[in-house]
Amino acid sequence: MAERKVNFSIADGQEFYAHEVSVHFNPLQFFIDFKSLTPRVDVRSNDAHIISLKHNLVMIEPYHAKQFSRLLLQVIKRYEKEFGKIEMPKQLQKVKQLKSKELQVANKENNEQIKPENPTYFG
Repeated sequence: MAERKVNFSIADGQEFYAHEVSVHFNPLQFFIDFKSLTPRVDVRSNDAHIISLKHNLVMIEPYHAKQFSRLLLQVIKRYEKEFGKIEMPKQLQKVKQLKSKELQVANKENNEQIKPENPTYFG
């Protein structure tokens, strides 16, 4: 059999730091939406600061989402075995405590139960 050469190109995506992630699904696929919030300042303008929001959306089939979940858990276990337990940073713990206190004060003032907003990357 004659030897054939095949040329192919790999298009790598750019690295992306995600500050927040959301996951949604429909009957056929999961949508994992990685978000990056970056403050920007335009020195040519007197306007307020600009917040840049970027999204990287990953769509996968339910079976592969489950396999990804298993793989991620395995990698986290190996990481914690090597480097120690992953815990919430102290700064985020403080933010959660402040939010909780604000809700308690609002509940007392309004004499009603106020539920926290949807979770963000602050937990």
